[in-house]
Amino acid sequence: MDTTALYGKLTEIFHDVFDDDDIVVSSSLTADDVDAWDSLKHIRLILTIEKAFKISFTSSEVGQLKNVGDLAELIASKAV
Repeated sequence: MDTTALYGKLTEIFHDVFDDDDIVVSSSLTADDVDAWDSLKHIRLILTIEKAFKISFTSSEVGQLKNVGDLAELIASKAV
């Protein structure tokens, strides 16, 4: 999956999970940048991404993510 398609799909997921169509998904986006991003939304986000991309993450992988760029790289490494 190319980067544009990956970020396009992530944008749809972020808009749905956070119910905010104004979120601009970029590689530097972090939880601090999204007001509604709390621990429960984080879990929902990860589960939604796993389902959408038909992949799964370990808790260690999720714990090491610093921003959406790290998340996109992790998705790309697992999605075939």
